[in-house]
Amino acid sequence: MTFPGSVDVAVIGAGAAGLGAAGRLKGSAASFVVLEARGRVGGRGHTVTIDGHPLDLGCGWLHSARQNSWAGVAQSLGLKIDSSPPAWARPALNFPPEEQRAYRKAFGAFEDRLDAAAHGPDRPASDLFAPEDARWRPLLDVFSGIYNGASFEEISVKDYAAYQPTEDNWRVVIGYGALMTAFAADLPVILDCPVTLLDRRNSNLRLLTAKGVLQARSAIVCVPTSVLAEEGLRIDPPLPDKIDAAGALPLGNVDKVFLHLEGAGQFDPDTRVLARTDTTDTGGYTLRPMGMPVVEAYFGGRVAARLEQEGPGAFGAFARQELVEVFGSEFGRRLRPLVESRWSADPFSRGAYSHARPGFSDRRAVLSAPVENRLFFAGEACSPHAFSTAHGAYDTGVAAAEAALEAVGEPVRMARRP
Repeated sequence: MTFPGSVDVAVIGAGAAGLGAAGRLKGSAASFVVLEARGRVGGRGHTVTIDGHPLDLGCGWLHSARQNSWAGVAQSLGLKIDSSPPAWARPALNFPPEEQRAYRKAFGAFEDRLDAAAHGPDRPASDLFAPEDARWRPLLDVFSGIYNGASFEEISVKDYAAYQPTEDNWRVVIGYGALMTAFAADLPVILDCPVTLLDRRNSNLRLLTAKGVLQARSAIVCVPTSVLAEEGLRIDPPLPDKIDAAGALPLGNVDKVFLHLEGAGQFDPDTRVLARTDTTDTGGYTLRPMGMPVVEAYFGGRVAARLEQEGPGAFGAFARQELVEVFGSEFGRRLRPLVESRWSADPFSRGAYSHARPGFSDRRAVLSAPVENRLFFAGEACSPHAFSTAHGAYDTGVAAAEAALEAVGEPVRMARRP
């Protein structure tokens, strides 16, 4: 689309939050545009198709699916949803049943202690480990690395307890990122258009972008906390409270690598494999996700950070080594790396998804608060109970759009659920 000189509402970022905002603005009388730094929409939702198979490098699951707005979007677009149980709800292939039962018992007791502690002063979640957890502490932190993007010692007890998931976890067959792309097809998105400065010194906001200067009556900022904290998007005059809040809600490290698996049919779809349970320096593996002839390997926390620093190809090499240790050297010859993510190295995300540092769980409310009734903030980190999810981001985008419409004088009608 043509770059406009001015709009009523400028949306900065075409990830899940920006798309949620744009979907709500669509059909209103307000003029708006979405400015996206990347050459694609979706942000940390990104599907690549290889050999005809959709592989989600970012978010892949419709968490809390029955109340997930993206599930409603998928259904409205006629896209097929897979509601089969996730791999993590199944027994792991190489994890003795009695040990799995012992781990689940320890994990349940740990979460009970976390829930109880959330009513008191905030502290690191790792404070709630008990002596009897020693056998399972590495595996608990592997879980935290993937679930939170960081180890439990870096996680606020109050923030962890504030997250409110359900047990419904579904998948979009064409991929979560592909769903976002389909949703954005008729939205006014300008790609390859990073915003470097948001000037709020005058009655109209002035946005300096790679494609020119845009004037706007209001703006919805949908960029990751890491970008705000490091002032990749500079706001003038500065907003110290926002920068502080963003820094207290850092994006953790979570990455994936996909490998083609020759002769995959020997395994059932969504077979779960844990390579190690005695160290945090390990990944998790799903063989044949949704029946595809691939291995989906996922890494979180410190091991993900280390492998990112080692450079391209490190995730695939590490995954191959771990799987060979489980299945033998012949298995390694059946594996061929396809694609990997490196979210912390991506200049427009600089990480995976947010967690609150101990003592800073209240910063989500600070981050999401509007400024001067014309500057609004959205994104997964702004969600009080669904942070780290694409649907949490989407819903904050819708809410920010409602506020922006009211601010520019557009009558706000009841939003329809997608």
